[in-house]
Amino acid sequence: MNNELKRTLGVFDAVVVGLGAMVGAGIFAALAPAAGAAGPAGGALLAALAVAALIAYCNAHSSARLAALYPASGGTYVYGRERLGPFWGYLAGWGFVIGKTALCAAMALTVGAYVWPGRQHAVAVAAVVALTAASYGGLQKSARIARVIVAAVLAVLAGVVVVCLTSGEADAGRLDGLAEGGAGGLLQAAGLLFFAFAGYARITTLGEEVRDPERTIPRAVPLALGIALLVYAAVAVAALSVLGAEALAASTAPLADAVRAAGRPGLAPVVRAGAALAALGSLLALVLGVSRTTLAMARDGHLPRALAAVHPRHQVPHRAELAVGAVVAVLAATTDLRGAIGFSSFGVLAYYAIANASAWTVDSGVKGRAVAAVGLSGCVVLACALPPASAVVGAAVLAAGALAYGVRRRFTRGARSRV
Repeated sequence: MNNELKRTLGVFDAVVVGLGAMVGAGIFAALAPAAGAAGPAGGALLAALAVAALIAYCNAHSSARLAALYPASGGTYVYGRERLGPFWGYLAGWGFVIGKTALCAAMALTVGAYVWPGRQHAVAVAAVVALTAASYGGLQKSARIARVIVAAVLAVLAGVVVVCLTSGEADAGRLDGLAEGGAGGLLQAAGLLFFAFAGYARITTLGEEVRDPERTIPRAVPLALGIALLVYAAVAVAALSVLGAEALAASTAPLADAVRAAGRPGLAPVVRAGAALAALGSLLALVLGVSRTTLAMARDGHLPRALAAVHPRHQVPHRAELAVGAVVAVLAATTDLRGAIGFSSFGVLAYYAIANASAWTVDSGVKGRAVAAVGLSGCVVLACALPPASAVVGAAVLAAGALAYGVRRRFTRGARSRV
């Protein structure tokens, strides 16, 4: 049986997949809790965005170098395994799969909340089934869907920025000031915003399906990250200029409230539709990324080996995709995962900490090692600065994964010694 994936993605489609994951529901939802953590000064939220972007850049630089060196599905699961040893690769993969599976359910519930608030669980399950079917049809089909979603969401966000900044309610004075809550509040805000930048990981986890990965991945990752940063900065400035930090922190739908405050309440339904579409885009990219990491871990026996199968015609890890879709559908039908942002951020920061540590072993140059060191230390600091509940649950999940690895390793050694 052929278990190799087909290389179909060029630079443009790789950038689109990354943007589909980044410019998603996060920008519609993350601004409010981040503003609350940063404090009442508008400048604090922008400073937190800059800190999150800096750490994201370091992570992107390290990930792109490693992906070009190891162009296989699995991302940091593969890099950690190859550079630091099997345990660290496993821990990265464990954190990614668990955290992102929970975030998949959260994105599906976001779709339901915007499309049909009274039936959000049913809509969420339908969204999961539809996007799992789309990803089952092949990566090129998924990339085409991502193009449409990204274009529509960018158009909605551009409309929000133009409406807010040209409104008579816009006030540049709302952008002034620093974090009154101190460095802790600013770092917590940066940690909450960080998850919205993590989508470029989709490009590296799809490394086995990228054409000419040594050239494509190092170009696609910084391009996707740079575009996302420009979009986030413009949206944050626009929302702050009409709402201010305190009103932004109190909002449950910050961008819809921003267009209302700008005097265009008729655009609020369009923004809500854009948020639902953005969540769909994030969900699609998440399913792609989680299923590829599941594939890589199944190949090494850390997950059932049956999940390593690749469809002979569609050239996708169909069993891994179906398994991920089934788990996400159950979670979306039975749980409320509104608090998943902090938990997901913890898992992603742990994932990238391992990526930076792996990059340190590859790059002997001063610049490369400095970037890896800043990325590693930044991930640790932001993870510790997250809300306590998120940090505790995230640490517990990682510990459970480490325990499972140890038990499996001992059992395997015991079985071998009896042979």
